[in-house]
Amino acid sequence: MKKLLCMMLVFSLQFGNVSMAKVVETDSPYTYEKLKDDLEKLNHQYRAVKVKKIGETHFGRDIYAIRLGKGKKNIVLIGAHHGREWITSMLLMEKLEVYADLYQRKREFGMISTDILNDVSIWFIPMLNPDGVTIQQNKLNLFPKKHLKALVSMNGGLENFERWKANGIGIDLNRQYPAGWKELTDGPPVPFYQFYKGKRPLAAKEIKAVTAFIHDIDPEIAVAYHSAGREIFWNYKNGKHLKRDKKIAKKISTLTGYPLAKPPKHATGGGFTDWFITTYHRPAMTIEVSPLVGETSPPLSVFKTEWERNKYVGLTLAKEAKNLKKRK
Repeated sequence: MKKLLCMMLVFSLQFGNVSMAKVVETDSPYTYEKLKDDLEKLNHQYRAVKVKKIGETHFGRDIYAIRLGKGKKNIVLIGAHHGREWITSMLLMEKLEVYADLYQRKREFGMISTDILNDVSIWFIPMLNPDGVTIQQNKLNLFPKKHLKALVSMNGGLENFERWKANGIGIDLNRQYPAGWKELTDGPPVPFYQFYKGKRPLAAKEIKAVTAFIHDIDPEIAVAYHSAGREIFWNYKNGKHLKRDKKIAKKISTLTGYPLAKPPKHATGGGFTDWFITTYHRPAMTIEVSPLVGETSPPLSVFKTEWERNKYVGLTLAKEAKNLKKRK
């Protein structure tokens, strides 16, 4: 009996911080419909999970932000600015579930205590562009028939949409932010499956929603997850706090194994990270997951590796945010 009890104790110590939650599935493409269903379940299952609708897309799909924790300070993690990058939605939802499960059971994750969530809340926006994700997954039956001809035209005449990056009306959401927007001159002049910046910044409903939300929660640190390339972009036009921001970026580089990108001398801008850094003068990163795959979504086969690389990122940044002093 003593031997059995000892074995049980060892098992508990080794595996006590492993999440037993099973809501988010990672063995099939992550859809908007799965997102809604998973959020409903997680909201019911975990006391510290609070789901908030922050806006709608051009075709009426809801954009969700999810708060995890009770902290007065905030950080934000955003996924799927681009349709073909839904693996980032899956990554953030897995992160939300694992963190929520461990936080509710008062367990550590690796060497990090989830008690940090008492001081710093993590906001997840798993799928900023659900219209684009739905198009990329070739679910065109979920759009008005009168729009299909326009979609094919914006896709260069192709009826397979696996390369689709834009939102539902052909605007590239990560070229919509008012930071260096005017300098973006290399994209198409009309709506397209990628790179069209729009007639003006903040024209897309999705970007109006997320910028207003960021203003409301006033986060200490912001991250936009993208794919692909396994690289971290952390600076824009030599921001005011290079030493501080690079120090934090290096910690995430060490965690993920992704190298830090060298800041270009003549950055163009238009992206979320560019806007956040210039507007709030606080740390922000664009984290590119997955090896390069061309104009398509990363294969599901890379998810396990990307999860292992990124699973501690949210809690690590929450710890950094706790001690971060706001500067103007």
